[in-house]
Amino acid sequence: MRGTIEKVSGPLVVASGMADVQMFDVVRVSKHRLIGEVIELRGDRASIQVYEETTGLGPGEEVESTGEPLSVELGPGLIESIYDGIQRPLTAIREKEGDRITRGVEVSPLDTEKKWGFKPVKAVGDDVIPGDIIGVVQETAVVEHKIMIPVGVEGTIEEIFEGEFTILEPVCRLKDASGTIHDIIMRQKTPVRIGRKYKRKLAPEIPMVTGQRVIDTFFPVSKGGTAAVPGPFGSGKTVVQHQLAKWADAEIIVYVGCGERGNEMTDVLMEFPELKDPKTGESLMKRTVLIANTSDMPVAAREASIYTGITIAEYFRDMGYSVAIMADSTSRWAEALREMSGRLEEMPGEEGYPAYLSSRLAEFYERAGRVSCLGSDEREAAITAIGAVSPPGGDISEPVSQGTLRIVKVFWGLDSALAYKRHFPAINWLNSYSLYTTRLGPALAESTEDDWSEMVQQAMGLLQKEAELEEIVRLVGIDALSLEDRLVMETARSIREDYLHQNAFDDVDTFTSLRKQYKMMKLLLTFHVEAEKGFKEGAEFEDLLKLPVREKIGRSKFILEEDISQLDEIREEIKEQILALIPEGDLQYA
Repeated sequence: MRGTIEKVSGPLVVASGMADVQMFDVVRVSKHRLIGEVIELRGDRASIQVYEETTGLGPGEEVESTGEPLSVELGPGLIESIYDGIQRPLTAIREKEGDRITRGVEVSPLDTEKKWGFKPVKAVGDDVIPGDIIGVVQETAVVEHKIMIPVGVEGTIEEIFEGEFTILEPVCRLKDASGTIHDIIMRQKTPVRIGRKYKRKLAPEIPMVTGQRVIDTFFPVSKGGTAAVPGPFGSGKTVVQHQLAKWADAEIIVYVGCGERGNEMTDVLMEFPELKDPKTGESLMKRTVLIANTSDMPVAAREASIYTGITIAEYFRDMGYSVAIMADSTSRWAEALREMSGRLEEMPGEEGYPAYLSSRLAEFYERAGRVSCLGSDEREAAITAIGAVSPPGGDISEPVSQGTLRIVKVFWGLDSALAYKRHFPAINWLNSYSLYTTRLGPALAESTEDDWSEMVQQAMGLLQKEAELEEIVRLVGIDALSLEDRLVMETARSIREDYLHQNAFDDVDTFTSLRKQYKMMKLLLTFHVEAEKGFKEGAEFEDLLKLPVREKIGRSKFILEEDISQLDEIREEIKEQILALIPEGDLQYA
């Protein structure tokens, strides 16, 4: 199926003679064989979104259809790989072409010559259906790659092999009900715009522990949940996503750099191989797939990178793994949609974005979720989607932020004022929210204590009260407040500085377990309650603020996980030191 270029407008190419192509078919454009995707059909004219540089293309050149939709190759070799937006392996391209990606370069996404050790878990004579695991490959030291029966194939195993195979060699032969023999290889190809199948979606009731105190305590996200991290330039969106990729309770990480600056992706590429995974002791890259689609690559490929990332995430979900996908940032993807929409001369929506912006965002986030996987056994797995949003000037009233907030259930709003104060993570506790809090309450209480939810509400109440009192303090000064209100201000400051502020570059403070979070919060609230009792029983307020134990409270975040029993000792010290300030003879407090 061949057509002819009629018009070239940036990444948009219009070709005639394309009556037999389908929507979203992949085509090869011109003698350079640039990769493109059909995004609009009118009669025999096709509008093609080209994922490579179109400089030098002109009318009359040939367009050839492949007859297949844009797909990704799935199989052993994905983990530790670094791809561009259309799943071209950047390491292999560098070896073949040098430091620059040449136009039209064709490299297999997966190494077709490398042999992998395949161990069968099924035997001859077993009946299998789509999704069944027939064998495993130890892909990295921490990831066991499970080879599954693809959708559309089922039957009885006639032969199954053990040994070293490439991804294109048969590892199993099936006979279906009609007697046809099917060779099963380790590679699967899946269209990126259609979600992979599963049995059913499950309720998001299991928390994804991130080790970031402001998130786990106040705005938790569930496994299979969706979250947005909007914020202006410099407020720490990328750092938050790096922290989640490093520490979140997920077995596989898919990190999509969607139109971000090259130096930010370089940080990931330099850091992740050096970082030790706290669960396994191996390099973090041993369970990570990177899609590096930076801002100097063609704009159109940003959309493809999002779909490529979520499809790879679905593949590992189908094996039974908990997957976290980081998209940084969906605003750059929306800008690519706006550019293509303008070149297609579509009716613009708000601020020039296409009218279908929200539905495209929803198509991405709805592919997250906790599911029961295909197959004859019961496997539960989840994809947690966390998207960064970069609103111009931090104004979240713009269309991308609003479209995202209508879809996701967790909003971690980054605040430039906090970032300028060097308070990181700069998540504003007054305008962020999580709609999973109530549902996750029982599971979080199980990991801590029964009074977890009450403590969280009490701490948030103190922070909200502080925000109200700040107006009064600005007008008339702190001395005009009652002692109770001054104590609220002091405790809220301690919560902000000693609890919510977390140093991503400190070996101890970078991650806090739920158990330690509970004990740290208990410490802060114990001081508040005991100090309130203390000054009511005659202790001097200024003396309460100067207690030696307050320095220990401030340094509690640096106590090692194995030494968290020290936090209980500090709690006892708080009570003893406050009791010592009460005038003798007053037995009511004691």
